[in-house]
Amino acid sequence: MQLEKFTYDNKLSKLFAFATIFWGVTGMLIGLIAALQLAFPIVNLSDFFPYAAFGRLRPVHTNAVIFAFVGNGFFTAVYYSLPRLLKTSMWSEKLGKFHFWGWQLIIVAAAITLMMGFTQAKEYAELEWPIDIAIAVVWVAFGINMLGTILNRRERHLYVAIWFYLGSWVTVAMLHIVNSMAMPVNLFKSYSMYAGVQDALVQWWYGHNAVAFFLTTPYLGLMYYFLPKAAERPVYSYRLSIVHFWSLIFLYIWAGPHHLLYTSIPEWAQSLGTVFSIMLLLPSWGGMLNGLFTLRGAWDKVRETPLLKFFVVGVTSYGMATFEGPMLSLKNVNAISHYSDWTVAHVHIGALGWNGFMTFGMLYWLIPKLYNAKIYSQRLVNTHFWIGTLGIILYAIPLYVGAFRSYFMMKSFTPEGQLEYQFMDIVSAVLPYYVMRALGGGLYLAGFGLMVYNMYKTCKSGEFVEKEEAEAAPLAPNYQAPKNSFWHSVIERKPILLLVLSLIVVSIGGMVEIIPTYLVKSNIPTIASVKPYTPLELQGRDIYIREGCYNCHSQQVRPFRYEVARYGEYSKAGESVYDHPYQWGSKRTGPDLARIGGKYPDSWHFYHMLKPSDVVEKSIMPPYPHLFTDDVNIATTRSKIHAMRKVGVPYEKGYEATANDDLIDQAKKIVKSLKSADIEISESKEIIALIAYLQRLGTDIKAETAQNK
Repeated sequence: MQLEKFTYDNKLSKLFAFATIFWGVTGMLIGLIAALQLAFPIVNLSDFFPYAAFGRLRPVHTNAVIFAFVGNGFFTAVYYSLPRLLKTSMWSEKLGKFHFWGWQLIIVAAAITLMMGFTQAKEYAELEWPIDIAIAVVWVAFGINMLGTILNRRERHLYVAIWFYLGSWVTVAMLHIVNSMAMPVNLFKSYSMYAGVQDALVQWWYGHNAVAFFLTTPYLGLMYYFLPKAAERPVYSYRLSIVHFWSLIFLYIWAGPHHLLYTSIPEWAQSLGTVFSIMLLLPSWGGMLNGLFTLRGAWDKVRETPLLKFFVVGVTSYGMATFEGPMLSLKNVNAISHYSDWTVAHVHIGALGWNGFMTFGMLYWLIPKLYNAKIYSQRLVNTHFWIGTLGIILYAIPLYVGAFRSYFMMKSFTPEGQLEYQFMDIVSAVLPYYVMRALGGGLYLAGFGLMVYNMYKTCKSGEFVEKEEAEAAPLAPNYQAPKNSFWHSVIERKPILLLVLSLIVVSIGGMVEIIPTYLVKSNIPTIASVKPYTPLELQGRDIYIREGCYNCHSQQVRPFRYEVARYGEYSKAGESVYDHPYQWGSKRTGPDLARIGGKYPDSWHFYHMLKPSDVVEKSIMPPYPHLFTDDVNIATTRSKIHAMRKVGVPYEKGYEATANDDLIDQAKKIVKSLKSADIEISESKEIIALIAYLQRLGTDIKAETAQNK
């Protein structure tokens, strides 16, 4: 059979590799700044530059690391490995360029809009609706290019890395589309189509599986290609890889509710999330062992080859994180970890160890090949490895210790039955651990800097290989599989079947957990006293979201003695039926606010937002002086009320016309209250709306409780 000649185009691999390095340094630098802001609040600089305060910077960091650093790392792996596994060129160079530049523009737009306060306030899905649409368009273009390449292949069977690439692509598309459903108010503002319990379930179905199918499964594809290449050994077990793929994508999608244990979601949903999280341990560790066992007989090479050390620690970090995740889904463990720094440490074992080190290993192997050169300095690679490893240890261990210390302080009572510690006592106790966390992050970033220098010198010493010539036999048109071939080989020969089966498998869990909350009303009992927000409160809530307050404060009191004693009556499902989006939070750097309404006078909130440390000694919250000079944009009230009605909030028809009258009346009452405390301020200022929102929180359920009594 005559061989066909073709080329591997390395331009896109190079572009995505350089983007990975650039955004990695940028995202981690922003993360270091955010860590320093918690340890040293003066670093917020919010007195004169509110765009870089922690509440706005934190989602910039998470989006930069997840979608810019890891995303570009994933694309680097695909554009290099996919053509070589399939013995063909990428299907469309134009689609590839559109994908690259479209994705980089999305990242830039994300950074700008998040710092400006345009956010949907949903973990890992903060971007507003125009950017969400752009993401979908670019993601589809990437998928078309990948599928076109697969269908144009010269290798009949699809290697395991490709299974993970396809499964990741189709699942992320599903997650993104469903979770991003929103009602636009204007170009930079929208309200989630879901509310309360349903929004929480959809969000953590997305949020947990963004970790699963953007941070995990694409990098498993990367592992299955680059680890054997670097070790020059075949994958340990083909059959284990089959079990790993199908069981992982089926089980992962159910685990989202373990982020919502002891909250207001139905008990059956919490139990499902826990059960499937525990089962998830087996395929996760199966994949880890498949990666590590691939290095069997090559440990001498690992000792001598620094880049392999990155792969070993990366795969081990994957195993650690996927052991810890199921453990955190146990309710007694989750009671300690949720809302604490334990979760932050857990996430960063995965992000820094698994994603970071696997990316570094891939780049140390790939860049010299793209430039036909040897690594400039193996000693620098080795130094990077040890500095990075030390950075991970110094980052994570203090947060684990701090999480346990804060938990035991949080639940401590005096012999008389009173809470022993105020919330700020607990915050002060963990500040030294925040300093150590920043030190660990700084070390990790310093190691990354060594890599940038090493890669620069490596590229300078070689010459970029733009195209690589190759040849392979075309696919036989009438291929018949051997009679004794393994059953899975049928799926491997049919990429569309593999794609469809993957979509079916990953759809089941979400449907089972989310749809019943719409069909069975008893899942979300209604509370008669819970009413929609007034126009002023709605404007204040949007300011609260804009400033990123949800990054540090939760609005969900769990049914524990110490939480009820500290915050008030535990939260009920019916309280948040008009919350688009929900505001239960995922981390408490500040106290829970679910029952803050009426606890303090208006003047307390006024001074607390102006200079927090003057009101609460030892507070690490930044001040928000711009709220006292900027006016509420009441021109948006009409469209906001209209959009809220569209998503199901029962405002009276035509209320838009008079909503601002009610807004002004309520603002005047707050101004009058402040005047009685010798505070003069205009009723038009944003602080007035924010006070209205904070004073509303938790007051509906109090009225209902009194009525029930």
